[in-house]
Amino acid sequence: MKHNTRFPYRGNLQAAIFDWAGTTVDYGSLAPTVAVMDLFNQEGLPISIEEARTPMGTHKKDHIRLILQIPSVLNRWKEKFGKLPSEQDVERIFNKYIPSLVNCLPHYADLIPGTRETIDACRRRNMKIGSCTGYTRAMAAVLLKETQKLGYEPDSTVCADEVRAGRPEPWMCWQN
Repeated sequence: MKHNTRFPYRGNLQAAIFDWAGTTVDYGSLAPTVAVMDLFNQEGLPISIEEARTPMGTHKKDHIRLILQIPSVLNRWKEKFGKLPSEQDVERIFNKYIPSLVNCLPHYADLIPGTRETIDACRRRNMKIGSCTGYTRAMAAVLLKETQKLGYEPDSTVCADEVRAGRPEPWMCWQN
């Protein structure tokens, strides 16, 4: 199907898709930042907050993989371990990251100011609410449980581990 730019869609908005950490909950995306910094500390390889935030929004396994590709982190890794980080290192760190992040998410599940009002305005316009996240389904389930208590429950939530690739690919939006 060819997109017709001569006659763009002019109807009412039908849906909005929101991210989770840093957009609707967890102002500053502190939960994933704190958790990943803690894990790299456990590896004996502290990372800065800037390094931890660089790949924010990606699938969390990709997040770890991308941190390990940051030149400053990669150089420190090679100095400490005498080799490049491997996919086994990514898997090992990610497997420790999952429970670490799941345990801290409830502490960062407060709605960002204005979220509730924005969702209410969308609902008054009969819009559907979708959400997408770099979190896995297990991580998002924690947030969904917490935000339901606060009156925020999207019609659809798609996680990075449920599509062939997370951001910046469009699959989560299309699935919503």
